[in-house]
Amino acid sequence: MSEISGHTKLIALLGSPVEHSLSPAIHNLSFAKEGVDAVYLVADVTPDTLENAIIGARALGLAGLNVTMPCKTHVLQYLDGLSPAAELMGAVNTVVREGDKLIGHNTDGAGALRAAKEAGITVSGKKVTVLGAGGAGSAVFTQAALDGATEISVFNVRDEFYDSTEVRLAELTERTGATLTLYDLADEARLQSEVAESVLVVDATRVGMPPFENESNIKPEWMKPGQAFMDTVYHPRETKLLKLAKEAGATAIGGLGMLLWQAALGEKLWLDVDMDVAYIEEKVFSEAE
Repeated sequence: MSEISGHTKLIALLGSPVEHSLSPAIHNLSFAKEGVDAVYLVADVTPDTLENAIIGARALGLAGLNVTMPCKTHVLQYLDGLSPAAELMGAVNTVVREGDKLIGHNTDGAGALRAAKEAGITVSGKKVTVLGAGGAGSAVFTQAALDGATEISVFNVRDEFYDSTEVRLAELTERTGATLTLYDLADEARLQSEVAESVLVVDATRVGMPPFENESNIKPEWMKPGQAFMDTVYHPRETKLLKLAKEAGATAIGGLGMLLWQAALGEKLWLDVDMDVAYIEEKVFSEAE
């Protein structure tokens, strides 16, 4: 911070609440390591104040933005364009300045699949199962479709959004060529059969985080070597799902990888910076669970 000058670029996270976000620690450490003259701050912004925040970002010349809940869908109306992934997801978590325009991207799904790739798992031409059709789950199954997965099975509780999710999956099937199918998360027999055929299974539900840290949607007898199981939860670092996957000889991929790689993709978009993900993980998340 002592090196801030008239040339320092500013990037901000918009959302609410944001005071406990890990993003400032991640990005400011990365900027310092790579010698980038930029700082990353947070601003508590709600959907009611979001329009003014975007107007302010334009006027002040911010180099970029992150957007988190509850603003990821509301921000679309205030931007000048969307990446293909953001347009299909209907949500933005990264905003990039291109000249005098602000373009919305979504790096959540790409971050998850990059974490999978780092673990040796690719989805092109293969089957994927995703549990949860909310923000994280939607980002993952949309990106998997864009990345060439042939079949994607999505499981969700039968809530008030179930029917609209089914319609959205049909639209994604038509637009991407992948076959996306929605199932009831309560249908255990179907879940078992879809998991058995999948190279990657992603749990994007709240199961695994407190107070559900001792629970797993996937039973150990369904797991086998050659498969990968990812949890979008990163607190605790090792969820029940990941522990069971390791015991079964399968590949276990924690939510921290998704968090770090979506951040790394953001830095590449904003400033063409290649984040040293391993270094950031060691420095920011070295404390034991």
